[in-house]
Amino acid sequence: MPVHLTPNAIAAISAGDLNSKPLVQVIDIKLLGKQERYRFIVSDAVSCQHAMVATQLNDRIKTSQVKKGSIIQLTDYISNYFQNRKIIVVLNMETILLDSEIIGDPKPYVESGSTAQKALPNNNFEHSVGDGNNYMISQQSVRNVQSLRPTSHSGTSLNRGPNLRPTFHSENSVHNVPNFRPTVQPPYQPPPQYKNHGSIVKNEAPARIIPINALNPYQGRWAIKARVTAKGDPRRYNNARGDGKVFSFDLLDSEGGEIRVTCFNAVLDRFYDTIEVGRVYLISKGSLKPAQKNFNHLKNDWEITLDASSTVELCPDEDGSIPEQKFSFRHISEIENVDSNSIVDIIGIVISVNPSVPIMRKNGMETQRRIVNLRDWSGKSVELTLWGDVCNREGQRLEDMLASGLFPVLAVKAGKINDFSGKSVGTIHSTQLFINPDIPDSHSLREWFDRGGKDTASVSISKDIVPGGSKNEIRKTVSQIKDEGLGRSDKPDWVTVKATISFIKTDSFCYTACPLMIGDRQCNKKVSRSGNRGWQCDRCDQEFEECDYRYLLQAQIQDNTGLTWATAFQESGEEILGCSAKDLYLLKEQDDARFGDIVRSSIFNQFLFKLKIKEETYGDEQKVKITVVKADKVNYSSESKYMLDMILKFTR
Repeated sequence: MPVHLTPNAIAAISAGDLNSKPLVQVIDIKLLGKQERYRFIVSDAVSCQHAMVATQLNDRIKTSQVKKGSIIQLTDYISNYFQNRKIIVVLNMETILLDSEIIGDPKPYVESGSTAQKALPNNNFEHSVGDGNNYMISQQSVRNVQSLRPTSHSGTSLNRGPNLRPTFHSENSVHNVPNFRPTVQPPYQPPPQYKNHGSIVKNEAPARIIPINALNPYQGRWAIKARVTAKGDPRRYNNARGDGKVFSFDLLDSEGGEIRVTCFNAVLDRFYDTIEVGRVYLISKGSLKPAQKNFNHLKNDWEITLDASSTVELCPDEDGSIPEQKFSFRHISEIENVDSNSIVDIIGIVISVNPSVPIMRKNGMETQRRIVNLRDWSGKSVELTLWGDVCNREGQRLEDMLASGLFPVLAVKAGKINDFSGKSVGTIHSTQLFINPDIPDSHSLREWFDRGGKDTASVSISKDIVPGGSKNEIRKTVSQIKDEGLGRSDKPDWVTVKATISFIKTDSFCYTACPLMIGDRQCNKKVSRSGNRGWQCDRCDQEFEECDYRYLLQAQIQDNTGLTWATAFQESGEEILGCSAKDLYLLKEQDDARFGDIVRSSIFNQFLFKLKIKEETYGDEQKVKITVVKADKVNYSSESKYMLDMILKFTR
């Protein structure tokens, strides 16, 4: 299949076009210097130009995912001057065609109207670049490049200052105009250590303040002025390099750029007490690393790690141009189509608050949980699960407000989507809650609710309620699972089935699991024996003396219409068998007869099974997998009411 390179791609990039994501061909690759920097010559079939490749892409070249002749798409790149010569810096790319003959007869690109900015002939580039160790992009060039990038600051921002009215734009606004206007940043004032030093050598010269969105790993000196919007608690960690501690905080600048900053060990001790949420700081020096998207929800591909040379200075004068917070609200109705584990901002009216209840975490520690229900004008409501200290802080305040007849507006920054029993939102360590925030979205929602919105019907995306039945019920029989093709759509089906356990496999009812914590969750990955030293987790890359045991229970359930196999994991396994997987495993090792009695006592017990049904691929075969999310003993009083209601429904 012929591949057409993007016409005039080299000229367009040199002119400042950073958004076309062109197809170009790699016509030469060379390794420069001891630090393993790769240089490309890229072509659009007519012109060619030198390109430096970001070091994080080196593995693609080493593993031959890109080679001479490959057709690639530049997905993230900038154009920059180096010694009065313009080159392309490739920050990210995709291989479109691995092998291809050289297309066309490309010539080195020469910019018109400037002899000082002509591309070098091939035989002069290595001489000017040398070993690649001194390569650096000027900050002014990055600012010039950044001004050419389109900004897409959709969402809502909370400005600070008593005389400043906050400006907000809904994510679904017709006019999606950027809320943040570029500002001319003043020169960065050097910290105290630069004063009275006499002349400043080149490497100590103070940096100018640049926007967060202009930061990249190729800059030498930089400074940013930003507000702290979130601050995490110190956490302990243990890995192959030893023990340590870490904390992070999030920054927001006047142009809407956000980035996470992380401090380890001695740097934590130095800056933790200095950082306060809501204050503005000048921060300079630190390393930029790819953001860990598993733990970092901010819309930035980089995050900053501060070190011993970093400076953090409080700005005593309030800067009203920097918002206090930035939101990107999603309507509750949209959450139904958002993937599980996604991080979202939502805003809604609090319509109910459940009491806080103690929950035993998997690591044996007790925490608090509280359920709050939110609704908005989309006609949908959702459960918000509060965890930890927030239950007795914001959660108690919300409960008191509802008890006094008020229905407060709650804005949730960085909530995590869960898909157990429908869709719900939960708090994580970086979640922030704002009660009755002074923002237009909050005022509009309050006006809608007070003018009749509270009397309109809403449907919960977290629960489907059957009259007389328990919450979150879509009742089905066992035969309906197959007859109605449940689980074969793109999304899983969630149903409740009243059935009896008829058989339990006992040869492999549990697995050995990793007990280590990753953030606020237990790893739970399967572990294997590691000689005589204990157990090994490949995911955590650590060894430990004792492992955990978790249920992987295969059970046959049946009702009057048929039978099927279902899998029960830890919590639902405990509900079925009445004891933990570890206790049952140890009992099997010590007293096989007692073990058999416990399993037999669970046979022919009737439960209301909440099931997740989803088609999965095993090898080349697709099978419908049925997972027990919860197993409740049948409450015969509630069940009788449910049956009576169903009889009335069908006799009307």
